[in-house]
Amino acid sequence: MGNLTLPNNQNITPETLKSLGRYDFPDPTSIDPEGIGLVAMGGDLASDTLISAYAQGLFPWFNEDEPIAWWCPEPRCVVVPSDYQPSKSLRKQARRERWQLTLNQAFDDVIRACSLPRSDGLPEGEHTWIHEEMIEAYTNLHAQGFAHSIEVWNDQGQLIGGLYGLKLAGIYFGESMFHCASNASKLAFWGLMRLCEQSQVALVDCQLPNDHLMSLGATTVPRAEFLTQLDTLIRAGSVKWQKDAYIPLAVSLLNTPNPWQRKLS
Repeated sequence: MGNLTLPNNQNITPETLKSLGRYDFPDPTSIDPEGIGLVAMGGDLASDTLISAYAQGLFPWFNEDEPIAWWCPEPRCVVVPSDYQPSKSLRKQARRERWQLTLNQAFDDVIRACSLPRSDGLPEGEHTWIHEEMIEAYTNLHAQGFAHSIEVWNDQGQLIGGLYGLKLAGIYFGESMFHCASNASKLAFWGLMRLCEQSQVALVDCQLPNDHLMSLGATTVPRAEFLTQLDTLIRAGSVKWQKDAYIPLAVSLLNTPNPWQRKLS
C-alpha cells in the first residue's frame, strides 16, 4: 500500500520528505536543461514515493497502460491565494445560491467525477490520466491525511462540483476539478483560495497552464523560481486539514472575512 514511514502527527522535515520511498529522483534543472518537463520514468505510486516526488517538484502524469512518467514543467503554473480575485459574476452567483462547500467529505466521489470525460474548457483528453491506478494512489494519500477534496453541494444535497489535490505544509498541489452545475468548480476553487489564506498555505501549484486555469487567475513562474519557493514552503508551518475540522460553508459567505469556521474540538 506504500504507507508512509512516519505518523502524520509528527513534524516531517523537507529532508525527510525528499528521502521517502525507494527512488532517487534526479534534479529537474540538471536532467532537463531544455525545459521539456519530463524528468523520470518508472517507479511506483506508493504513498511515500508520491510524497517524495511532490516535495521535489515532480508529479506523475501518464496514460493507463503506459510507464509512470514524472514531470516538472517549465514554466510552472501557480496561483497565490492572497492575490486571487473572483469575477463579479461569480460573486453575484455566490450571493444568490444556497449551495454549500465542504472539506474532505466525499473524496472518492470527487476524484471519480474528475476522471470522467467533460467539456469545461480543459484540454481534450485530460481525463485519461486519472485512471484506476491513480485513483487508488490518491485515495491512499487521502486516507493518510495528505490528499484533500473540496466539495460543492446544491440545496438538495447533491454533489455538483469539486476539486482535489495534495497538501504539504505551506503549499497545495491541485490535481483536477469538475462541475455538473454552472460555475460549481469555480466556487470550489474560490473556496480553496479562502481556505488556503486561513491555513497559511501561500501557494497553489496548478502544474500546467491552460485557458481555464488562467481565467481563474493562475500565472506562470520559471521552474527554478518555483523549486526555490517549494523548498521554503515545505519548511513552513500551516494548519492541518483534518477530515471533520470545518463546518460546511455556505457559498454566500465566501466573500466574508475568514469564512471557513473550524469545529470545536
